[in-house]
Amino acid sequence: MPVPADPTVLHPMPGQPRVVQLRPLVKSPLIDVGEYSYYDDPDDPTAFETRNVLYHYGPEKLVIGRFCALGTGVRFIMNGANHRMDGPSTFPFPTMGGSWADHFDLLTGLPGRGDTVVGHDVWFGHSATVLPGVRIGHGAIIGSGSVVTKDVPDYGIVGGNPARLLRTRYSGPDIARLLAVAWWDWPAEHITEHVRTLMSGSIDELEAAAPSV
Repeated sequence: MPVPADPTVLHPMPGQPRVVQLRPLVKSPLIDVGEYSYYDDPDDPTAFETRNVLYHYGPEKLVIGRFCALGTGVRFIMNGANHRMDGPSTFPFPTMGGSWADHFDLLTGLPGRGDTVVGHDVWFGHSATVLPGVRIGHGAIIGSGSVVTKDVPDYGIVGGNPARLLRTRYSGPDIARLLAVAWWDWPAEHITEHVRTLMSGSIDELEAAAPSV
């Protein structure tokens, strides 16, 4: 019988410590990652929570779906990076300590954009950056070096700084069909039987392969 990949293995590729599955790695309650999503980094992929998720002081969460591929240097900027802009200076004086810390209330209640949410089956190119509160749809592709400042539609391809929509991978009706199939929710055993269809098949073939309800 075909055996699904193990989503609990930290390093899924033998001899390639640069690749980690994020779900067994991440410990922060502010980060939620789905099964099989991975990060690739030749330096230290296990430092993802501190090197790639920046200014994450909460309460906003980073949510990443299943089967996402994150290239080296992908970074998520969280709302803790925000500074006041309604006064003469943007410098966060209270964070430096001393009696300046008495004014910490000036840093609370800064406007935020909510959680950063990545859908399923999203591919991030090398050194892409995602700004706070962005929502990225299922099946999207984020080009290398992109700075994503606004939401990305399902199956959209974006690139540039700021990232703009270059095109969608499928037509609107076909995207609706793909979302209805929602293959990322299939049981792992069923996915295992249809890997070739998932990687190289048509939408018709994918619909035909869907498990019966």
